[in-house]
Amino acid sequence: MLYLLAEWMGFEGIFNLVRYQTFRTGATLMTALIFGLIIGPKFINMLRVRQGKGQPIREDGPQTHLAKVGTPTMGGLMILVALTLSLTLWMDLRSPFVWACLAVTLGFGIIGFLDDYDKVTKNSHAGLSGKVRLLMEFVVAGVASYIIVSQINTNLYIPFFSDVEIPLGPAYYVFAAFVMVGAGNAVNLTDGLDGLAIMPVIIAAGTFAIISYLVGRADFSEYLGIPHVPGAGELAIFCAAIMGGGLAFLWFNAPPAAVFMGDTGSLALGGALGAIAVAAHHEVVLAIVGGLFVFEALSVIIQVFWFKRTGKRVFRMAPIHHHFEQLGWSESKVVIRFWIVAIILALIGLATLKLR
Repeated sequence: MLYLLAEWMGFEGIFNLVRYQTFRTGATLMTALIFGLIIGPKFINMLRVRQGKGQPIREDGPQTHLAKVGTPTMGGLMILVALTLSLTLWMDLRSPFVWACLAVTLGFGIIGFLDDYDKVTKNSHAGLSGKVRLLMEFVVAGVASYIIVSQINTNLYIPFFSDVEIPLGPAYYVFAAFVMVGAGNAVNLTDGLDGLAIMPVIIAAGTFAIISYLVGRADFSEYLGIPHVPGAGELAIFCAAIMGGGLAFLWFNAPPAAVFMGDTGSLALGGALGAIAVAAHHEVVLAIVGGLFVFEALSVIIQVFWFKRTGKRVFRMAPIHHHFEQLGWSESKVVIRFWIVAIILALIGLATLKLR
């Protein structure tokens, strides 16, 4: 909104700053952070009053989690409000990439909200049917894939190699939707401890803010040997909105958490990362940067598969963060060590930009 206003004013005086994506990226982060911190306390109180018992806690999980009974969920709504307000304030409203990513974020957020609402009202872990939820996710992702892919080519680029691309043709639409749905559910599975999911999301968003900016610049793209996507630089502003809203949420989610993100937030933020990776043509790099989420999802898949085949468990409990808790690690130790892993993976992901 402010970008169009500044353009209409001819980028005169102080409005000239709005011309630069780097300035708007920083401004978006700070705006989302401030919005989140302002609305946070009242938002949490509202959720606590309306939900009563809060998010159901697994009785078969680590016993230390039983102390969290009564903590409200759906805190992801706070992130989505801060993200959307700051984004619409600073983004170029004509960017199809940002609108597509926002559609995935809000669409997945609605699906997650319905799932959270079902769990809270029924005081059950079941939520929506898995098949119904996946169908809804693929519908949202499919629409976003159509919008994004209409702006880019259908090649899959391989990191660490220059000029190596796999032409997927029409199959790229399906692949793009799968990336979004997979990322959404991987982050959702990671969200099991206070602060565990949100910080790696912030780290991944910061990494893709850099990648999106570089991909959107023809000069940097040519120098680094990465695909150039005109207009992708606006995604850096979207990433900044995720970071600002996420940091505000972490303020209240720090142990002991005053609110949980719920599927409302985790599904939305994961889907957003997937959509950004597709638009920036760095889908494979997302699997590296978000390797922690991939590992969490794989631990569940392996556990379920092996248990159905043999009746035995590979891990003491899945997702994998609960396995380490069962080994005797404290919750804070698991969270901080997983953050360290997320930082290392982000650095490896950034290294792919130059090591080609």
